[in-house]
Amino acid sequence: MSAHDQMRAMLDQLMGTGRNGETSRYQVQFNDTKVCKSFLLYCCPHDILASTRMDIGECPKIHDNALRADFEKAQQKFDHYYDVDATEHLQAFISDCDRRTESARKRLLETQEELTAEVAEKANAVHELAEKIGQTLAKAEELGAQGLVDDSLKLMGEIEELRKKKSEAEDTYRNSMPVSSYQQQKLRVCDVCSAYLGIHDNDRRLADHFGGKLHLGFIKIREKLTELEKNYEERHEARRKFDEQERFKKEDKRSHRSRSTDRSDRHRRSRSRSRHSRHRSRSRSRSHKRDRRDRDRRRY
Repeated sequence: MSAHDQMRAMLDQLMGTGRNGETSRYQVQFNDTKVCKSFLLYCCPHDILASTRMDIGECPKIHDNALRADFEKAQQKFDHYYDVDATEHLQAFISDCDRRTESARKRLLETQEELTAEVAEKANAVHELAEKIGQTLAKAEELGAQGLVDDSLKLMGEIEELRKKKSEAEDTYRNSMPVSSYQQQKLRVCDVCSAYLGIHDNDRRLADHFGGKLHLGFIKIREKLTELEKNYEERHEARRKFDEQERFKKEDKRSHRSRSTDRSDRHRRSRSRSRHSRHRSRSRSRSHKRDRRDRDRRRY
């Protein structure tokens, strides 16, 4: 990409599709179904794993920095829930990767000499220490490249201790089996990216693996998926609580209306009894007066 193209892409990413009034250049908007929602959230596997051993080619959907800038502006005003689309995309991708990892493990069980449980445990101890050394060495080199020399040297000191432990674990493993069996390369499958790792791989090889684009790319994808799933659960829980509160409010309103209706009914019944009582009282009074007049007439 030329410097001009890089500058144009940078401006698109910062200002969106409307920079310099270039709206006619874009026939789709960020909410179009043809736009990759995972790309808008910086987690499309097609981008992350590009130029690696597991490069899956160009994404069939649109990737455009200007559209992502438009989305980020719009997202500040209204949640478009694109994390749901991205979650489904990454779940499908990681599920496929995990299936490949399991298939690779089964192939190793079929092709490699079967170890006893005790020897397998010792081999795993060597593998785990070797992986720890590779991961720490990759991190130390990263810190050194960032100019954090003291932190890098501190990790290098930890690596020396890990190497001593690994050497002891290798001796224990070697003494537990025949020389011919020990010399055979024992492989295991990386849980993160499904690459094969050998028990005799040196530190440089392991550091290149754990610090490589493929392994780090899978870490990024898996961490992003965990983040998206957590966000989904939090949103789902918030929605559940909101619905529950709304249900309580409706029930409280119905209860309040019911109490009001009961009070009104009691008030009407009370008024009715009062009117009936007054009517009976007036009737008795009139009757009493008539009786008294009749007695007075008879008297005279």
